[in-house]
Amino acid sequence: MIDRRNFLINILGFLLLAGSTHLIAQESISGDHVTVRWLAPSSFVDRASEKIGFYFEVDPGWHVYWRNPGDSGAAPRFTITPNGAEVGAIEWPFPSRLKIEHLTNLGYAGNVAYLFDLTPDRGGKVIALSAELEWLVCKIECIPGFGTMTLTRPVSDETRWSSANLDLRNHFAKRVPQSSVYSPWKPISLAAQGKDRIHLLLESETASKAPKVFPINGDLFSASKPKLQREGKTLDYTFGRQPGAALSESADFVLTDGTRAWRLDRVSFGTAMPEAKSRPLWLLVLAALAGGIILNLMPCVFPVLSIKLLGLVNEGYSERGRWREGLLYGAGVLTTFVALGVLLLVLRSWGAAIGWGFQLQSAPVVMALIALFWLMGLSFSGVFEFGHRLVNLAGVSRGGSFATGVLAVFVAAPCTGPFMGVALGTAAVLPAVEALLIFLGLGMGLAAPFVLLCASPVLLKRLPRPGPWMEKLRQFLAFPLYATVIWLLWVLGRILGESGWLIGALLLLAVTFTLWLGYNFSRIGRIIAWILMLTFLVIGYSTLTPKEKTFSKVAAGWQEYDRSLLDQALEEGRPVFIDYTAAWCITCQVNKKLVLDTPEVQRLFHKNKVLLLRADWTRQDPEITEALAALGRNSVPVYAWYPAGSREPQLLPQILQESIIVDLFNEKRKTK
Repeated sequence: MIDRRNFLINILGFLLLAGSTHLIAQESISGDHVTVRWLAPSSFVDRASEKIGFYFEVDPGWHVYWRNPGDSGAAPRFTITPNGAEVGAIEWPFPSRLKIEHLTNLGYAGNVAYLFDLTPDRGGKVIALSAELEWLVCKIECIPGFGTMTLTRPVSDETRWSSANLDLRNHFAKRVPQSSVYSPWKPISLAAQGKDRIHLLLESETASKAPKVFPINGDLFSASKPKLQREGKTLDYTFGRQPGAALSESADFVLTDGTRAWRLDRVSFGTAMPEAKSRPLWLLVLAALAGGIILNLMPCVFPVLSIKLLGLVNEGYSERGRWREGLLYGAGVLTTFVALGVLLLVLRSWGAAIGWGFQLQSAPVVMALIALFWLMGLSFSGVFEFGHRLVNLAGVSRGGSFATGVLAVFVAAPCTGPFMGVALGTAAVLPAVEALLIFLGLGMGLAAPFVLLCASPVLLKRLPRPGPWMEKLRQFLAFPLYATVIWLLWVLGRILGESGWLIGALLLLAVTFTLWLGYNFSRIGRIIAWILMLTFLVIGYSTLTPKEKTFSKVAAGWQEYDRSLLDQALEEGRPVFIDYTAAWCITCQVNKKLVLDTPEVQRLFHKNKVLLLRADWTRQDPEITEALAALGRNSVPVYAWYPAGSREPQLLPQILQESIIVDLFNEKRKTK
């Protein structure tokens, strides 16, 4: 009898426990990798509107979606049935762009609250809500979820929140976009360009930091990050257009500075881009041509051009030979410029944050150039007799002039001289055909001096005739090549860390040893040499993985680039100088040694309390790439100067002089 009574009590307790769990579960839902609960007070006030919502707690690494989910996924759905109250529409906090493989999703990588307004009916005593929810939670794979939640609350004379829930509600309420009336950015125009691009132009009188822009219409706009070009107070966002999508009369956007957000509703489509906001294409091509000509004077180009000059002298002065050399060299330059330009545009269209000179952000590419220049230097020095073939390849063989043109572009690409910055920055946002015209202009400028030399008998007569002096000149020209090897080893060290130069030097030693082995021994020795060469290359290249960001260490007086430091200084009205630089940019290093890091200039900066930021782009850094794009640039060097009290940067010339820095403060005193 006692056992039966205990059994009945246990059964009753179990049923009561199950019933109470069911009642509690109505205010929350648990699914795979996500839990949803109400974010609401314990009581409401009669006829007083209150913002409540659904709080999604998501496992680390998983995400849920915004109203426009992007390339894949689905926005959550909420069907709310109120009793004793009126409810408003769902309000969506501003999202983030989430890269999933090759797709871009728009959503929330973490917890989020979807809010709405609730207003109790007049004279009501109790509010009851029933909500049916559907959602999709994703990492790489996606899991759907659904359920029903209920909420019952009394109506009293006070709205009572727990402090934790109120803080959460207020946090996400601040992230809900405000009306465009309060936005510091105003739309100028919205226009389609061709069949695959849409331009949105914004303007601001006060804001300096470019906002992130999210289109609400995912059927028309690509979710990928738009390309940004800045000109004064005007921001030009270039969005991808969904294939075959028809234009609507207007479009809606959400803007955010990372803390607050604003809506741009019903921005009407215009018929064309405003002409006043873009530079004429002919002017950009002309600037590219001038920049390419000046590029011949940059120190990074000299070693390759010295090889070409030696090959031209050795070839002789026959008209046919001259034209062949010039045309092949020009073809190599133009082909490589176009190839690099196409690759740059394709990678950027896929969302890669890269810019001009991106190839020298790659350790394997830098190592290949080190080995190439090392072998050329050895051949110029006559260390290996068969090395003369390298000279012939670069100088006088049928394909040698073309190969030299390829090398000239590859090594010259990291150097940005006058006129090049604007042209390259604009090319990143122009249509493909127009952008390629700019790259062709750069190539024509780089190739022009040598091609003119080949085509002009008058200029050729000024060159010395072949003779014994050529051997001494050939040996002398090995030293710029060795200097280039030293510079590239230093670049490799900045990319890989402290061990970079050691890895590069050991690989050079191994390659040199195998060449010596193959030259001094029989056929079997040469076979062994080739096997060793391949082995050393495989082992060496497998170690070329960046392990630490040592190149971010900056000189005394400078701080590593941080957007928050810039924003804080601008809020305080403090002057700021930003040096966008890279180890592989020789112009950058010259400007540092001769101007920026000199005691005189440092004292001047310190005296005027200038915040000095150094943005090192040696390795790929999306934040720095975005900052450069906001300035209308995609190459270095770039020098941005924010005078005291100003949020608008002034861009200085790529070739600095101490007088340019002094004039910044002289101008400041004049304005006072």
